[in-house]
Amino acid sequence: MFLGAGQSIHLAGPSILLTYIIVGFVLFMFMRAMGEMLLSNTEFNSFADITHEYVGPLAGFITGWTYWLTWIISGMAEVTAVAKYVSFWYLDIPNWLTALACVLLLMSFNLLSTKLFGELEFWFAIIKVVTIVALIIVGIVMIIMAYKTPFGHASVSNIYRHGGVFPNGMSGFLMSFQMAIFSFVGIEMIGITAGETKNPHKTIPQAINNVPLRILLFYIGALAVIISIIPWNELDPEGSPFVKVFALVGIPFAAGMINFVVLTAAASACNSGIFANSRTLFGLSDRKQAPPKFQATNRKGVPVVAILVTCALLLFAVLLNYFIPNATTVFVYISTVSTVLNIFIWTIIMIAYVRYTKARPDLHKQSRYKMPGGKIMSICIIAFFVFIFGVLFVNPETRIGVILAPLWLIVLALMYRQYKKHTVE
Repeated sequence: MFLGAGQSIHLAGPSILLTYIIVGFVLFMFMRAMGEMLLSNTEFNSFADITHEYVGPLAGFITGWTYWLTWIISGMAEVTAVAKYVSFWYLDIPNWLTALACVLLLMSFNLLSTKLFGELEFWFAIIKVVTIVALIIVGIVMIIMAYKTPFGHASVSNIYRHGGVFPNGMSGFLMSFQMAIFSFVGIEMIGITAGETKNPHKTIPQAINNVPLRILLFYIGALAVIISIIPWNELDPEGSPFVKVFALVGIPFAAGMINFVVLTAAASACNSGIFANSRTLFGLSDRKQAPPKFQATNRKGVPVVAILVTCALLLFAVLLNYFIPNATTVFVYISTVSTVLNIFIWTIIMIAYVRYTKARPDLHKQSRYKMPGGKIMSICIIAFFVFIFGVLFVNPETRIGVILAPLWLIVLALMYRQYKKHTVE
């Protein structure tokens, strides 16, 4: 959002707003489906339990281990990002040292207690929220005042005046879906927190029902303000539009401020990855699809071994930064594979919902938190995810991810075969 918005606006023009509305609606419905299934059985600790129950043990195995892989990859990329953002101020500090400090610090927070993890995420989130709200407030004042900029006057008419809503045609509009999807990766994480929520029947619906408001404010609101102040065709796709807007109103330290925000955003993503991965390994072990040691917890119920193993794997990012200081290209390819696999997980969860409505019509009818549209809506969502796979395959930059992702599924199939053989013996 903070760094990549310029590129997505440049690609789609003002139609990026419509893209976020469509993707936001689809993923809100996806969240409603997942929420309904989680609340239908409070024994479910995560969405991997759901796919295990309604699609089969292999689906649960694939969902759990694939989700684990996506967060390991994302975590390594985020640790590298933290190092790069720190070098903005301190060029003399090597990237590997910053990456190591980041992993050790976040590991310490996660080992102490789940409450401390939540507290840290709260403050990380506050930084992002305050920045976006500040941009929107400053932007609205500029629009009301018809503030004069080097690009003309700030006005809502900038949204449709420069070539219309679809200036780059349908191809630009369709290609923008991949970027919007990337922005939402991680939205399913609420399905991991269910097992440690005090009152899931209250907190899960509350969190999911707030999603549309957050999308309207933080994504659509911020982008609409940016395009109203700086016409889409005047934005530098390589630069941050947030820096540009704050610089226009005379904030001299805009670049440094946004660098701090994206640094905390990267640290937040890595922190979430450590939490999600440790709980995923715990769940896999609970279903006897991973070594039993991953179930070991401390007095506060924190899965210690799972956290230590997760952080040990993240240390590969430290080694990469030590031996290959410029590993950006490698991470781009790996992150693309991770995103493709994430969408694959969403698709399996929606298939589980279709199976849930057939297998447990009693629970579906009695549910107090139903997904609007039920089975028909779930089929439409699956069709949308298939469309996204098509978009990712057509785009040369993301095609590699669609091609390489099946290799991971083959590895998992072989792992599952060995797991089944071992359990039978």
